[in-house]
Formats: sequence, C-alpha cells, structure tokens
Amino acid sequence: MAIRIYKPTSAGRRNASVNAHAEVTKFSPERALLRKQNKSGGRNHSGKTTVRGMGGGAKRQYRVIDFKRIDRDGIKGKVVGIEYDPNRSSHIALIKYTDGVKRYIIAPRGLVDGATIEASGTGPVDPDVGNCMRLRDIPTGLDVHCIELQPGRGAQICRSAGVFCRLLNKEGDYATLQLPSGEIRKVGINCRATIGQTGNPDHQQRKLGKAGLMRHMGRRPITRGVAKSHNAHPLGGGSGRSKGNRPPVGPTGVPSKGGDTRNPQKHSTQLIIRRRVSKRYGQKK
Repeated sequence: MAIRIYKPTSAGRRNASVNAHAEVTKFSPERALLRKQNKSGGRNHSGKTTVRGMGGGAKRQYRVIDFKRIDRDGIKGKVVGIEYDPNRSSHIALIKYTDGVKRYIIAPRGLVDGATIEASGTGPVDPDVGNCMRLRDIPTGLDVHCIELQPGRGAQICRSAGVFCRLLNKEGDYATLQLPSGEIRKVGINCRATIGQTGNPDHQQRKLGKAGLMRHMGRRPITRGVAKSHNAHPLGGGSGRSKGNRPPVGPTGVPSKGGDTRNPQKHSTQLIIRRRVSKRYGQKK
C-alpha cells in the first residue's frame, strides 16, 4: 500500500499518514543534474516581504528536468530508475540515452526500470507510456501529460502528481484537450505532449497531521484577516468579530474565494471552450 497510516502514539501521529513512494527505485540523485537552489523567504531584493507565508523549510537541491526533449528526437533512452523529487509532487525518471547523455523527465505512471522511451518532433512513434511527440501525431482519446502551450517552449501544464489530460479531437491547427480541472481548451497541434498519466497518484491522499511538517515544507502560519487591525487588512478592526460586510479578500483587496481575477483580454481566452468547474460553488466560471 502506497499510503501508510501511523499508529496514534502522539497527537501529531494520530491523524498523520505517510507516502511510501512505492514507485521509487533509485534513492540517490544524479550529481551532474543537480543545481544549487537558494531561498528568498518571500522577500525581494530590499528585504520586503512580497509573498506571505513563505519561509524556512528543509534545504533542497534542484533537479534539472528536461521539459522540452527537442534535442533527443529520434534517440532512444532507457529508464535507469525512478526517483523522489523534493521540488515537485510527481516523481522523476532518470533516462540514459544511447549516446550516453542522461536526463531527468517527469515519471509517468506505469514506467518501470529498463523500459525504452523515445521522442519525436517530425512524425509519430509508438504511443507507449513515456514517449513524447506532437499532438498531431498522438491518437485521439489517449491520456497525455507535460503539454506545451507554445511549440518549443517546453511542458507547462499537467505536470503535477497523478494528473492527465484527455485528447478529445484534432481540427485544423488546434487539438482539443480536457484538463484535470474540467476545463476544455484548444492547444496548438504542433505542441508536444507525453503519453500517459503522471506518477505518484497517492500524493493527494497523504495527511500531514501536524503543523511542523508544513514548516519543513517552507510554509509559515498566516494570520486571518479578521484578526488583524483595520490598517493591516480590509477585514480587520472593529469591536468584536466582524467581516466589515464585504466578501473575503486578501490584504490588497483582491477577492480570495471565487472572485474573477482573470484578464478578459488575455489572448488564450478565445482558446478556452469551457471554463473549469468551480470547486467552491459547483458552477462553471
């Protein structure tokens, strides 16, 4: 079982669980693909806090992920192992190509050690798990992940643990995808995608159980707006508990629960066929 439940030996253990990472087969990272990663603590160059709730956390090294896979066209690679990546929810796979080059990619579900993968930007390849090609070459109805929004820019959507997009159809210069949020949108047919679903689907099932694990992840406590003074937050101040007769907002007055913040003149708006379903109100936005 991928999720293990702790014995309730303490208050912090009582409601906690841990991900066993059953898919992981390699436990030491590739040194050549590691980079130093500095932390800002949510502060800019002047030392002013610009991102609330950020700070602390365990020290990490960044794993360089190949999101483009352009220079690997036509070169087959072999999976050396599946690794845990502290910088993302999904697992990563170390690939060794026939020319000796090693790269990290997002590990799809079902990819095992010794499997062979291939990328192509000029024509179709076998639609096996882990293979990367243009949307025009992928059969309709398959599940894909790590999808580009612009050709050659690299994968931008559907990269987190356990998610996938469904390729609905292809018409003209665009392919229609159904995103994990329920949104249906068009993407350029020459954009690349990887076959399969991202690995580590049990990531969402884990329960931290105590606040200390949130601090290890680099997340600090955030004070409620109604508990602050009137000059620190729009919902603060007043004699007693009061929200000021206004909907929930952030410190700058931006709606925090279901408010429209998207620019209506954004170019990609015309490519969205159906907006995502709001999880809070159960309606299409």
